[in-house]
Amino acid sequence: MEIVVGISDMRITNRPNQNLVTHSLGSCLGLMVYDPSSGVGGLIHCLLPVAREAREGKTLNPCMYVNTGVPHMIKSMFAKGAKRERLVIKAAGCGRMMNVSNSFDTGAANLAALQKLLDHNHLRLSGSDVGGSIPRTVRFYIDSGRVVISSCGKSWEI
Repeated sequence: MEIVVGISDMRITNRPNQNLVTHSLGSCLGLMVYDPSSGVGGLIHCLLPVAREAREGKTLNPCMYVNTGVPHMIKSMFAKGAKRERLVIKAAGCGRMMNVSNSFDTGAANLAALQKLLDHNHLRLSGSDVGGSIPRTVRFYIDSGRVVISSCGKSWEI
């Protein structure tokens, strides 16, 4: 069964028959985290790097931002039995779409926000496919922890 993770959304599962997929990763961050011992996996699709304070009493969607969404997902995985020391973390996206170069390089800012979080928590990426200017679809196979990227008619594993 395939579960689609939209923009500013996340899904966590420990069901081996479920695959998590997100489409159209451009400058957004797609982060896949897996604990092979517990079989818990999560995928988040973050739009922006850093959450500012909620404005005018509106509720903040933590999954929209790297600095709030990633910790939110990992804590949710811990609640399902994942352990920090067993986490396998992979990233995709963070591109510069249409090769536009300006001061608002959201992809690079998303990647920098992720790296800051990882460094602060003494974690590291096990694999990545980031940067460039291609849109990516990510399929995360919970039964094995495999992550397959596809774009422009080609597929590869990270």
